[in-house]
Amino acid sequence: MNSTVWIVDSYEEALAKNLVIVSLGLVINFINGMLVVTFFSNPMFSRDSRYILYIHLVINDMLMICISVTLYVLTYVSPLVNASLCCVLVVLGSTTFMITPLNLAGMAIERFIAICKPLHHAQICTPERTYIFICLLWVIGAIPSLADIIILLLIQPISFFSSLVLCYPFSLFPSKAHKDRTTASQVIYMSLVWIILVYTYCRVLFTARKAVSKGSANKARSTILLHGVQLLLCMLSYIAPVLDLIVTPFFPVHRTKITFFNYLITNIMPRLLSALIYGMRDQRFLKQMKEYFTCKVIIVKIITVL
Repeated sequence: MNSTVWIVDSYEEALAKNLVIVSLGLVINFINGMLVVTFFSNPMFSRDSRYILYIHLVINDMLMICISVTLYVLTYVSPLVNASLCCVLVVLGSTTFMITPLNLAGMAIERFIAICKPLHHAQICTPERTYIFICLLWVIGAIPSLADIIILLLIQPISFFSSLVLCYPFSLFPSKAHKDRTTASQVIYMSLVWIILVYTYCRVLFTARKAVSKGSANKARSTILLHGVQLLLCMLSYIAPVLDLIVTPFFPVHRTKITFFNYLITNIMPRLLSALIYGMRDQRFLKQMKEYFTCKVIIVKIITVL
């Protein structure tokens, strides 16, 4: 969020924006929380690498929503934040953001192995190896943020970390080295993920054409295609600054409103669509969720009556 928002917005407008963002964050995390509870309610899901990767994506989105909403509210409530605390929030937010596309690539690879290498899927995609892969994702996702911290240590005195700063990535990491690092990491990571998605999609497509039973292959192809859609949604946040630069000059009076809707569309809404795209599409997962929560509602009603 632009650092001048808290100065320009009226009290009523600032309150309304924060209520909308916090409410949406709570709704999205409530839906995602239902998916997490469903996952742990049935041991079958914890033995399937596909569901393990999916629920990791959901939990990662929940963390990202929490951090993103916290940073948004801070721009209004307390714009100046301790630099050390701000570094922790920004690093966690950036890491979870980078993990999302990497997780999507991992999910695409798992589907590729299941369809194109079915005899080896059980040996390759074990729960243990999946958890190791997830740990690797966190290491890879954290590298750009750790690089930012190292650059900051090189160009700023230690006293900087006890000072007060605007808790916003471009305010915390303003140097050219940081901007170059950001551009390079985003290009490398996104290019790698797109290459993986295109390759796995094409391989699954060719396998589907050759297969006698095309059902599972076609479903895997559709799933990988959805990974691409989700990746496009993730990439919306990259065009947020560009949209600000293009639209704001035409409506300078409504700058804060433009920034707000830009943030809402590019950062918040894709997290909601992520849960709906995957969780509601998988019939086995959806069935378990309905059965589990229907049972819980019935039990609560019985206890209330008694």
